[in-house]
Amino acid sequence: MTSQYTIVGAGAIGGTLAVHLHLAGADVHLVDADPEHVAAIAEHGLRIEHPAGELTARLPISTPDEAPADLGAVLLAVKAQATDGVAAWIAPRLAADGWVASMQNGLNEATIARHVGVDRTVAAFVDLFADVMAPGVVKDGGIGDIALGEHAGGASDRVRTLAHDLRHWGEPIVSENVPGFLWSKLGFGAMLVASALADDDMGDLIDRHRVGMHALVREVLTVATAEGIALEGFDAFAPNDYLGDAATADAATDGLVAWLGRQTKKRSGIWRDIAVRGRRTEVPTQYGPVLEAAARHGIPTPLVRWMVDAIVALETHETAMDEAHLAELDRLATA
Repeated sequence: MTSQYTIVGAGAIGGTLAVHLHLAGADVHLVDADPEHVAAIAEHGLRIEHPAGELTARLPISTPDEAPADLGAVLLAVKAQATDGVAAWIAPRLAADGWVASMQNGLNEATIARHVGVDRTVAAFVDLFADVMAPGVVKDGGIGDIALGEHAGGASDRVRTLAHDLRHWGEPIVSENVPGFLWSKLGFGAMLVASALADDDMGDLIDRHRVGMHALVREVLTVATAEGIALEGFDAFAPNDYLGDAATADAATDGLVAWLGRQTKKRSGIWRDIAVRGRRTEVPTQYGPVLEAAARHGIPTPLVRWMVDAIVALETHETAMDEAHLAELDRLATA
């Protein structure tokens, strides 16, 4: 039996996964709110540029107004700040046996579950270095990991089926600890977010500003530990090494910076949102749960708060990109 998926959000993550699912034989329908992107895909197909070449798929796509009235398996791939509104749009359309997987950045599963129920929510960790380059065109760095599991805990047949259907992309991990990946990504992601405060190679910026970067990661992962999260490593990121001594953290960053140096993508998606697309980022929504959990546990997180505020100031043109911001991060970390 052919698997059927509706992918809501045909951007970097949703577009990449859609093409690979299609090439593995799944039935995929795309929904996206950007009329230019929708028109380009409808006319020319969706093109994925990656290090080994190009992949193109002709896929049905519609705007939300024209989307199917009944939805079964939904892969949600919108920006984190759109989750609440889009989940509310999905809920009345979701079939009795339908479900929603959060193929997003951040901790969005609880928001989705409020609309569709915990038992119809699938948790996912998606680490793809991809960007929308033009309407209908996604550039994929060709690296990354995916982990899938039930938001209510454990694995399931639907999770194992989704992992199998993504085989053209690679080998997703079926895990009972997706939160361990998501919180680790928030730690790693904090460095990538901070690197967007300057217009330079993110690996070089992390390397030059280790004092502030390490302190920032440590804040996020300390909150994760207080939440009872067992952190999971991925790619070249070793989360527990940032909770140890300075030498251990430095060695972890040596490996991370070397790995980033080998990637084709040199600037973060947050940098691209601000510098290229001129739009608001996911950062406040992504790190809101970190700040809320920190407050519950009485854990100071001044650097995470500073990072969120600094990004918002860039988005609203109160400040400009400048490496001086990261010098300030270093100073705050040692204050």
